[in-house]
Amino acid sequence: MIVTTPEITRAEFERGTGWQLRPEGACRGDVCIPIADAAGDSVDVVATADAMGLPVVRHEGLTAVGPWGGSGRTLVTAEAPELTLLDLGGNEFRLSSLRGKKVLLVAWAPY
Repeated sequence: MIVTTPEITRAEFERGTGWQLRPEGACRGDVCIPIADAAGDSVDVVATADAMGLPVVRHEGLTAVGPWGGSGRTLVTAEAPELTLLDLGGNEFRLSSLRGKKVLLVAWAPY
C-alpha cells in the first residue's frame, strides 16, 4: 500500500492492507495482532505498521507499507531453514554447518 499522507481513514487502511481493525487489534483470518488505538476512525500509517511489524519505507512524501511476514508465505528472517542434501560423494551435507557464514544458494530446474 502506498499513501501520500501519514494519516488515513480506517477503511483505507483495511482496504490497502487486508487487515481489519477491531478493538482487540488488527485481525486477518485467525491471526490478531494487538495494537493500541485500533478502534479509532483514522489511522497513523507508520505507527500502526510499526506496531504490526509491517515493513515501512518513506521517501519524498510517499509512505509504502509492505506485507506482513508472519503469514508463512514470506520470510520473517534471513535465516534459512535446515536443509540436508547428499554431496557428490554421497555424504550427507547440512546447510546449518555453514551457520554464521554468508551462503549463496543457486537453484536450477530443467523444465
